[in-house]
Amino acid sequence: MKVTAIKILICHAYRTNWVFVKVLTDSGLYGIGEATLEMRELTVAQAVKELERGLKGKDPHNIEAFWHDAYRDAYWRGGPVLMSALAGVEMALWDIKGKDLGVPVYQLLGGRVREQVPCYANGWFSGAKTPAEFATKAAEAIKRGFKGLKWDPFGSAYMNLSREEFREAMDCIAAVKEAVREQADLLIEGHGRFNLPTAVRVAHALEEFDVLWFEEPIPPDNQQALAEIKNRIKVPIAAGERLYSRWDYREFFRLGCADFIQPDVSHAGGLMEVKKIAAMAECHHIPLCPHNPSGPVANAATLQLAACIPNFYLLETMSSDVPYRNRISDEKIHFENGMMRIGDGPGLGIDIDEEAIIEHSYRPQDLRHYQGALTQIRPDDAATYFSDHKQ
Repeated sequence: MKVTAIKILICHAYRTNWVFVKVLTDSGLYGIGEATLEMRELTVAQAVKELERGLKGKDPHNIEAFWHDAYRDAYWRGGPVLMSALAGVEMALWDIKGKDLGVPVYQLLGGRVREQVPCYANGWFSGAKTPAEFATKAAEAIKRGFKGLKWDPFGSAYMNLSREEFREAMDCIAAVKEAVREQADLLIEGHGRFNLPTAVRVAHALEEFDVLWFEEPIPPDNQQALAEIKNRIKVPIAAGERLYSRWDYREFFRLGCADFIQPDVSHAGGLMEVKKIAAMAECHHIPLCPHNPSGPVANAATLQLAACIPNFYLLETMSSDVPYRNRISDEKIHFENGMMRIGDGPGLGIDIDEEAIIEHSYRPQDLRHYQGALTQIRPDDAATYFSDHKQ
C-alpha cells in the first residue's frame, strides 16, 4: 500500500473553520485527520500540502518514520503551523493503519485502560452577558449531565482589570457557583490575558470559589513567569494548549508550571506526540486534560488517547455546535452522566461527508477574546451533536 495524495477540506464552523485532512492510498483505503488551527486555517492547509511531497509513494503504516523525517526536514522546527499540519496527517495515517488491521487506534497504542472518560463543558454560556444569564445557562448545562463548567468571565480585559471589571468577573463566578449548587466543578479560563500581578490577584480571589483550576492566567510566552505564579497562589493551574511538542514541554515540566496539562491533538503533532507528552507528565504525577474545542475528527482522535493513556483525567467538550456537525461527519457520541463513551470502530471510528462540507465553505474569522464578543461562541441555531444523549 502506498500513499497517492492528500486532500484538504475546510468547513466553516462559526467561530472557526475545521481543517480536515484526507490521506489517499492506491488500495482505495483512506484516512481522516484534523489540522484545525483557528484563524490560520489557510496557512495550515498549505503546510499540509507541503508535507504531501514527502509522503507520496510511501507506506502509510510507517508513521514514526514519516513524522521524524517531516519534522527533521522542516528545518524551522516546531510552532503551531508545522505541528498542526503534522498532526492532521499523522492522525489520518493512524486511521489508515487501524482500518487496515480492523482495530481501533487505541489498540495500536497499548490497548484500553478505560471505556469512557469524564467530560467538562465549554460553550455552555453562549450568548450570556450578565451574571444572571450565566447562572441560568449553567443550571441548564447541569440538567444536561455536565459535571464541570469552564468559561472566561473576564470580558475584553487584557493585562489589567479595573475595579469594575474585577467585580463583574467575581459576581459572574459567584452566580454560576450558586446555580450549580456543588453539582459541578468550576473551571476558570484566562485565555492568557493577564500580566503577573493581575493573575495573582485573580487567583487569590478564586480561592473562595473552590475552582478546579485557573487556566492560562498569563500569555504562554514566559514559562518562568507561569511557574512563579503557580508558586505564589493556592488554586491549581492548567496550561499547555499553546505548546506544540515534547521539547516545548520539557522546560514546562522542569519549571513546574502547572498542575494540569492541556496539549491539543490537532496542534501538538498528533496522537503519538501527545502520548509521549502524557508519559512525561506521568513521571511528574500530572494529569492530562487535553484542549479539545475543535471538530468531530479531533474529538474522535482525542477519545482514542483517552482510551489508552493512564493519566488522562478530563476531556474538554463543547456543549453544542453548528447544526450541521452531524451532517458533515458520521460522528456518534454517547454522553451520559458526565461521561463520554469511547467507541470501538476501526481506525479513529469516524468518516466525513465531502459534499456536506463543501456546502459550508471557508469564511475568515477573527479572535473574539479581547473584542467584547467572547460569549458569541455559537450561532443562534446551535444544536447538540450528542446523537444519543440522555436527559
